[in-house]
Amino acid sequence: MELQFLGTSSGTPTRTRNVAGLALRMEGGGWLLVDCGEGTQHRILHTSLSLHTLQAVLITHLHGDHCYGLPGLLASAGMANRTAPLMLVGPPALQSYLGGVMASTELRLPYELTFVAVETLVGRSLVPDLDISATPLSHRVPSWAYRFAERHVERRLDVAKLRAGAVPAGPLWGRLQQGEDVTLPDGRVLRPADYLLPARRPRAIVVAGDNDRPELLADAMRDADVLVHEATYTQAVLEKVGPGPQHSCARMVAAFAAAAGVPNLVLTHFSPRYRDAGTGPATLAEVADEARAQFAGPLFLAADLARYRLDRDGTLHPVSPP
Repeated sequence: MELQFLGTSSGTPTRTRNVAGLALRMEGGGWLLVDCGEGTQHRILHTSLSLHTLQAVLITHLHGDHCYGLPGLLASAGMANRTAPLMLVGPPALQSYLGGVMASTELRLPYELTFVAVETLVGRSLVPDLDISATPLSHRVPSWAYRFAERHVERRLDVAKLRAGAVPAGPLWGRLQQGEDVTLPDGRVLRPADYLLPARRPRAIVVAGDNDRPELLADAMRDADVLVHEATYTQAVLEKVGPGPQHSCARMVAAFAAAAGVPNLVLTHFSPRYRDAGTGPATLAEVADEARAQFAGPLFLAADLARYRLDRDGTLHPVSPP
């Protein structure tokens, strides 16, 4: 499982950061898009992602920096001759929003759109390889987090037991791993359950929309490997701005992640006031320092086009180059 960020700025883009967009690359092929701010399709052009292999778009909430790019992306997919149906997940108003844009601009798509209301997601299998569920958050408009969990986990063979039983390596081992009973030339019947090691824990990633109460994700984070959450402000700026925008600061997200035992934390959706580099106030170094004071585990501040791989052992690490 891989994450690739297509936009990491909050509200408006900067010279180095587009507004919200995140690709989840699946090992079986294809990918999912979480949020689609204006300009997302331009960021996609700098990746190996294809609109033909996009399996679903999931919108966390209907603020413009999370959805204004969707009509253009859908139009571009049509002009690229996509014909496969595309699933759209989000708040119910997503369908009326797109319907209004399509009607007023006479947008006709050569493929079918299927709408799924986010409220109906309870471990549903919208795509073959993942179970997807949603958690309501706290923001000025209805906002949601999506949890993506593996559906199928491979099981490794107990090689030592096979060798001890003089089971010859080769196709027979492969058949056992695929769940087939095997009959040996000497008449012994081998059952897969007797030669497969316990399955590892399924990997899970939680991607949150805008939210000023990270603790709402406590249940969603159980047995999850990665939390992707906004850190729009540092605590000092949040105190100046006040509660009106209903965003989180790095300190509160990191403190929640530490208390919840989150293995890996990725912060994103930074206010444009924070410069990428330099010293002094209003730099992302300040955001990072605030988070690290609370969270001791692997911590990443996402950048546009940055790509991270979640290994089978639950380790998250950057993919270089992105």
